Amino acid sequence: MKKTTVHLHTRLQISPVDPRIFGGFLEHLGRAVYEGVYDPGSARADENGYRKDVLEALDRLDMTIMRYPGGNFVSGYHWEDGIGPREFRPRVRELAWQSIETNHFGTDEYIHLCRKMGWEPMMAVNLGTGTPEEARNWVEYCNIPSGSRYADLRVTNGHPAPHDVKLWCLGNEMDGPWQLGHVPAQDYAIRAQQAAKMMKDTDRSIRCVVCGSSGIQMDTYLEWDRQVLEYIGGLADYISLHRYVGNPNDDTPDFLAVTASIDHQIEQTDAVCRYVQARRKSKKRTYLCFDEWNIWYKDRAGDGMGKVAPHLIEEVYNLEDALVAAGFLQSFIRHADVVKIANLAQIVNVIAPLQTRGDDLLIQSTFYPFEMMCKRREGISLRLGVDGPSYEGKTNGTVCTVDACAIIHEDTLHLFLTNRHMDEAAEVSIAPADTGIVSVESAELLTGPDAKAANSFEDKNVVKPVTFEELTLKAGNAHMRLPALSFAAMTFKLG
Repeated sequence: MKKTTVHLHTRLQISPVDPRIFGGFLEHLGRAVYEGVYDPGSARADENGYRKDVLEALDRLDMTIMRYPGGNFVSGYHWEDGIGPREFRPRVRELAWQSIETNHFGTDEYIHLCRKMGWEPMMAVNLGTGTPEEARNWVEYCNIPSGSRYADLRVTNGHPAPHDVKLWCLGNEMDGPWQLGHVPAQDYAIRAQQAAKMMKDTDRSIRCVVCGSSGIQMDTYLEWDRQVLEYIGGLADYISLHRYVGNPNDDTPDFLAVTASIDHQIEQTDAVCRYVQARRKSKKRTYLCFDEWNIWYKDRAGDGMGKVAPHLIEEVYNLEDALVAAGFLQSFIRHADVVKIANLAQIVNVIAPLQTRGDDLLIQSTFYPFEMMCKRREGISLRLGVDGPSYEGKTNGTVCTVDACAIIHEDTLHLFLTNRHMDEAAEVSIAPADTGIVSVESAELLTGPDAKAANSFEDKNVVKPVTFEELTLKAGNAHMRLPALSFAAMTFKLG
């Protein structure tokens, strides 16, 4: 394969990387909450019922923000069911995933978990079967000091200090016919505007994420976003993007090329935001919140059959899935000027990097790109020039064989590279134009026996990062040999 050269200049900066792009999503779906983060019956539970092994693994990902409680679940969720003494909380037949919700884990438990893990809370309100007033009341419960009805209810429940939730999602996937309370764009815009107005009147410090289209496959794509933004105006601080990808045709090169489509989705949605901003003659920019992203196509079962914590959409992830997960994060970094929040959906058991089985825990392949990149996230995204071979995916378009992004922080350069080639190593040189690379601070490589290699409870180390050693420095440049189907995360010191 022809050599690849990555050209960079430290002054060709895009924007600071918002640490909130390394966020997660916890929904009341399957075993994400119960038997996931919260499992009082487990031998691995702490005094509050949280799974210590799960939280220790999640702590390695250093997630910054956690979206809750849904997802489709939120469009049938009434938050008052999940507060107060557990023995008085109702068991509810929830309709999104056809499961029984015990409500043993609710607002206050979620906030406690966020504080324990250092996550910024990110709430989604029910604008499906709920009302704008119910959403407003939730803001009062969470954020207002004592002295009014819902604030005093929080105090009564044992939480004198406000929870101080600053980020609120105005519903979920409201353009989707599968969504409880699904409505046309204009109807949703009215409902969301009413909710945002009351919520911000209750606490003027909060920020709101308005529902964008549910994905590029939707007939509503982009037109929904335009209509909603034009109506809601300055009440929208962010607009949501969702994207789930897969390899149902078993075409690995095309699957790995999906990053081109992710780039396009970001750029197209941002174009709509800029258009509406110009039409409104507004100084306020609406930024992008990619609050659901993942690989999901193998396990589509979504019927809980009236059970508590049913096994639903528990995807098994392999090496090619891990390389695509890296590609999502690389795309977010390349678009650091517009993507300010992103949430991996989800964090445990349900299409997740972690799985539990009894008291055992499995770290899946997709865990590792997130871990490798989160340790190197501080700084400013750089605009790169990648000179090397490319190929065309059958559905996703043309991409460089070596995918690249970089972050600079003072005299430190973080570089992330993916070799998409199925069977050839990539010879890569890193060539800074205005400085030199003087040392390698750290370098990790994620690869495996083949594209379908996956970890299991029986063999947990099939896909796991190792120290990347095929790396040399010469005359201020770095040179390396990336194995086929691999992802590398490196930190260099610049001169």
